[in-house]
Amino acid sequence: MSNGNPHNPLTAKERERFDFAVIANWIPPGERVLDLGCGDGKLLRYLRETKGVIGYGVEIDHGSVLGCISNDVDVIQIDIEGGLSGFEDQSFNHVIISQALQAMHATERILGEMLRVAEEAVVSFPNFAYRANRAAIAEGHMPVSEDLPYAWYETPNVRFFTLADFESLCRKLDIEIRERLAFDEAGQLVSDDPNLNGSLAFYRLGRRRG
Repeated sequence: MSNGNPHNPLTAKERERFDFAVIANWIPPGERVLDLGCGDGKLLRYLRETKGVIGYGVEIDHGSVLGCISNDVDVIQIDIEGGLSGFEDQSFNHVIISQALQAMHATERILGEMLRVAEEAVVSFPNFAYRANRAAIAEGHMPVSEDLPYAWYETPNVRFFTLADFESLCRKLDIEIRERLAFDEAGQLVSDDPNLNGSLAFYRLGRRRG
């Protein structure tokens, strides 16, 4: 998943392809997929082209909805903060929220709704406890990186959390973590202390069985 150099951060284009490939690895061919906060629909287009999924996007931003239309992605313009009442229980195989959970206010509600409408959820987010972010804070600055690309005064993010924070929330909500992957800024898989060394995290979630 890396760019071949274990030290150089991925470019924005490399990172996009990398993110898509990690998520696609968890999606079997032909599944029904819902992508929350889908942006311009590029992830769904990628999953359709590589996995043959039947996909729908949910997005509130008008410009992004137009991007979905340009990418020939079916999109519903609603605010997911209000829940997913328009979708029946277990109507999808997977529901995805990719690097958008940190911009949500109703975090607990959204996670619960994801596992109501789908068998499994895939969540990715930037890790605020990544060592480079800690170093920036130690120097008196909010971190800015490929995974946290906005300055503090223009960021759409309303939550800054860590792998440890997210896993604690999953325990509180009785959500089963079925798989976790963490990568550094060069796209290298991290196994040693991912809460410190992982810049971007991916989780595959489900309801506890039995």
